[in-house]
Amino acid sequence: MNGAESLVRTLVDGGVNVSFTNPGTSEMHFVAALDRVEGMRCILTLFEGVATGAADGYARMAEKPASTLLHLGPGLANGLANLHNAKKASTPMVNIVGDHATYHRDYDAPLTSDIETAAKPFSGWVRTSPNAKRVAEDGAAAVAAAQNAPGQVATLILPGDTAWDEGSGPAKIPEIPTRKRVSEEAVRASAKALTSGEPALLLLAGAALKVHGLELAARIAAKTGCRFMAQTFNARMDRGAGSIAIERIPYPVDQAVETLKGLKHIVLAGSRVPVGFFAYPNKPSLLSPKDTEFTKLAELEEDIVHALEWLADELGATKTPITNNQYAPPKAGTGKIGAATLAPSIGALIPENAIVVDEGVSTGRGFFPMTQSAHPHVWLQNMGGSIGIGMPLATGAAVACPDRPVLNLEGDGSAMYTIQALWTQAREQLNVTTVIFANRKYAILLGELVNVGAQNVGRKALDMLDLSRPDLNFVDLARGMGVPGERVTDMESFNKAVAHGLSTPGPYLIEAMID
Repeated sequence: MNGAESLVRTLVDGGVNVSFTNPGTSEMHFVAALDRVEGMRCILTLFEGVATGAADGYARMAEKPASTLLHLGPGLANGLANLHNAKKASTPMVNIVGDHATYHRDYDAPLTSDIETAAKPFSGWVRTSPNAKRVAEDGAAAVAAAQNAPGQVATLILPGDTAWDEGSGPAKIPEIPTRKRVSEEAVRASAKALTSGEPALLLLAGAALKVHGLELAARIAAKTGCRFMAQTFNARMDRGAGSIAIERIPYPVDQAVETLKGLKHIVLAGSRVPVGFFAYPNKPSLLSPKDTEFTKLAELEEDIVHALEWLADELGATKTPITNNQYAPPKAGTGKIGAATLAPSIGALIPENAIVVDEGVSTGRGFFPMTQSAHPHVWLQNMGGSIGIGMPLATGAAVACPDRPVLNLEGDGSAMYTIQALWTQAREQLNVTTVIFANRKYAILLGELVNVGAQNVGRKALDMLDLSRPDLNFVDLARGMGVPGERVTDMESFNKAVAHGLSTPGPYLIEAMID
């Protein structure tokens, strides 16, 4: 058994049984090992950014890591943008990168690069296997490291000879530590802040945004009179009927500052201190008032739900009455396609048990309130801000949950970064309905020109934010990769097209034209 087969068997034994890949010469022994090892599903992508983004979406829904298989430093480089997003989302992932054979690296062949240095800023754990006898052991360590709370990208670099030389056979996965529980001091300090009689907010992230955590937060808020909210961007949220309605801190700085105005206490339950996404002239970086006191109930890597249970018990809130969302979708929008008409239609069209992947960027900002009383669903967001995650994230989520419909809300500019994901969706016949909001511009950046105070903006600058001349045709692009679709120009046809896509097996694309 060579090193590559030892590694594949180790991964499968450790529960890592899906690999998103774009392999090259150095990875051929790993690819060949797939035919000798049962239990590993290998999914080809046409771009490494699709592989890394799909592994992210898979792990968020399966709640266990997938692996990637990338080709040397340039292959890793192509996947780094979505590794950045995965790192910010604390996604568990085993990222395998092939390299030249150990004895070949000294000759500075054309594809030689410093892979470890490239991987470190985007990974929580990095290691290069020194020989074939160590590959399985290193793979086992990577699986364990990926699942070290709250989850991280573990990058294992595999020189060619460590794959083809004789290996050790599969290795046992080290024990993965359970999440630490918070201290009594943290619970009591949080209770004191929330019962101070001053305006207070319980700010949630991570596992607190699943149904049970949301219910606990609602009981605590009902008991103490505090507010509760989620961070602006979250890896996964339970929403819709049966869940608890929750607002997020708005993205625009002025709106966020107004939302948090007057607060004296913010209790952090897995969340971070709220700061602006970017710096802007004459606007604050910290979004809450300067005199706000922050109290840390739980870090993201700690057992946040247990902390909320303990806090609710401390406050006598475990049986405080709350109201869960009832199924009461809005009436679907009609007439002209725009943010105001799209939002109620999305709320009306989300099917039961759906996974919604949100990369609507500017068009999608208003979708959240109008979807809170839709059918029960999960909402996935971009945590790292590097665009081009939507289509790969939807691909991975569909692999993890083949019986659940996936609705990908996608900006046209973002879609072009990783549109190759459509080919993988067609090949694997994944149940993904992709809605492209085609405004033919980087609309969010037009607003950012104003926010940063750019002066004397002319045609050259505006051309850099314009996606016309020539116009993109997403229906043709999708068909070229095996995905059927249609273009719609009004809400009535939009509603029919999305309903058709969601009810039809396999992938489907709708290009919604926004004037």
